[in-house]
Amino acid sequence: MTPSFDEDASAPAPEASDSTGTLPLPPAPTLRDDLCVPWDWRDLVVFGAFALAATILLTLLLQGAFALFGVTPTHMRQSPREQSYLTLAAQTLVFGALLAYLRWRVGVRASAPFWKTIGWRRLETGERPRALVYLGILGAGFLFSAVIEIASGLIGTKAKLPIEKLFQDRAAAILLMLMAVLIAPVMEETIFRGFIYPVIARRFGLTVGVISTGILFGLLHAPQLWGGWGQIALLVVVGIVFTYARAVTGTVVASYLLHLSYNSFVSLAFFVASHGLRRLPPGT
Repeated sequence: MTPSFDEDASAPAPEASDSTGTLPLPPAPTLRDDLCVPWDWRDLVVFGAFALAATILLTLLLQGAFALFGVTPTHMRQSPREQSYLTLAAQTLVFGALLAYLRWRVGVRASAPFWKTIGWRRLETGERPRALVYLGILGAGFLFSAVIEIASGLIGTKAKLPIEKLFQDRAAAILLMLMAVLIAPVMEETIFRGFIYPVIARRFGLTVGVISTGILFGLLHAPQLWGGWGQIALLVVVGIVFTYARAVTGTVVASYLLHLSYNSFVSLAFFVASHGLRRLPPGT
């Protein structure tokens, strides 16, 4: 059932009387099943601190490992290729560390299976064929991605976006596209729509939950697009749409399918525009 975005995530039940019929009992709030998660704001704060510490520590460890093979920090700053490999390796390790932390933390708080607890529930399709619904969501993600790409082109930017440095080497570009399609949608949906969104929506309602989570999603990617303010704003819109899909369906599966098809279209568009990765963006 599609939720009303004019209502809070919880709704009070009708007042009842006690056994004497004179004193009303306090209303008992009801909560959507997909928002009944065994973690709260304190867990979000701890997770954020862990994510920051893991990012810094793993990046430093990788820089040390690169230095052992002769790739010094000075050389890395002058080589977009090594910078790309360091960024990709660090992001992969951070994703792994965050997933391990979430599995441990959720396991401590709940006895239910991890993936179901964190929002990966069965997508209810009613009488419609499941495959047809899945294909429809994937198609919607492709179309949405095309609209965002067109809007980004119309807005334009004169800035050299930091993410462009990751595409100056063919091997690095391939690895980045694989990560964008195979890893990022799973991890980012688990973190944002599975772990963060339920806590915000449970406290402030669905509308605030959807918008706030979308903003956080866009801001996380802001360093990659720094200087492209229009592109950052568009990514906030993308995050809001993904979270809306999660809120309407009650499952991360829906937002994951949108995210998967969105990133797939972006990767395919870049592959075509670069003539099969033969014409990559020039270095700075």
